[in-house]
Amino acid sequence: MRKALLLPVLFILIFTGFVLTVSAQKAHPDTVKTGVYVTGIHDIDFKQMEYTMDLWIWFRYKNKDFNFLQNMEIPMAKNVTKAFSTIDSSGDKVYLLMKLQCVMKDSWKINNFPFDKQTLRFSVENSQYDSRSLVFSPDTLGKHFDPRFVLVGWNIDSFIMSKNIKQYETAFGDEGQPKPHTEYGAFRVRIALSRDATSLFWKMFLGMFVAFLISYMCFYIHADNIDSRFGLSVGSLFAAIGNKYIIDSSLPESISFTLVDTLHGLTMFFIFLVVASSAYSLSLVKQNKIARANRFDMVTAQVLLVVYIILNVYFIMQAKAGVQ
Repeated sequence: MRKALLLPVLFILIFTGFVLTVSAQKAHPDTVKTGVYVTGIHDIDFKQMEYTMDLWIWFRYKNKDFNFLQNMEIPMAKNVTKAFSTIDSSGDKVYLLMKLQCVMKDSWKINNFPFDKQTLRFSVENSQYDSRSLVFSPDTLGKHFDPRFVLVGWNIDSFIMSKNIKQYETAFGDEGQPKPHTEYGAFRVRIALSRDATSLFWKMFLGMFVAFLISYMCFYIHADNIDSRFGLSVGSLFAAIGNKYIIDSSLPESISFTLVDTLHGLTMFFIFLVVASSAYSLSLVKQNKIARANRFDMVTAQVLLVVYIILNVYFIMQAKAGVQ
């Protein structure tokens, strides 16, 4: 009799374990439907590597414990100001709408400045629930930015929303974790920007080109007039250096050689060639080879001018094509 009772109990335990296993395998994280509507991007600061974004953001989810009012995290934000929020939890889902102003930190690509293309990145996570409990799903219905707002000097090439799993190689001090690795669901926005920088280029580099042309005029001053020749060349060199420092003051530090560095370095090198050529012409005049000095000046002037223009055009076209 006892054996007869034991078999059904054993069968029930095995069946219950099977059901629990299947249920655990079928468990999946809750999905948070998330969308944004950007109303403005302004105060783009290359030197400080930051910008300000005004936007509406909304969430739809079932689990009321998510509490995005308290647990929302924007990883790349320097400062977040909540101007407005409203929440509706009357139904089976929670709907949360917020108006934010975020000061975002980002890294700028300045190799081809001012013909640069930038990508602004914005992401949202929940600081309390990892990807086992919460994942995001982009709300792609409708437009995502106000077409009436003008980002001065820039064009919006693309606006992409996506979901992702952000991996952290740490357990954040949780001794219950078997290894230092956690994953959090992330909602991401990527805004690609470009600009027609022809006017900005001339505004920034005109002083440098004028400095070279002033130095170039030395070839049309008689070779024995050493004071005028060297005075113009040295003044032009300082003008080119000053122009570079003015531009660098508005850009972040960079360990790579940028277009600004290339063009100014090229200009200063050619000014040095003008000084070296003037010194050689003076030595010819001292030897009473005036005709040869004049001929050397004319040939050197045309060669340096042509090579300088070709190299400048080449580097500028490379930057416009985004090669560097």
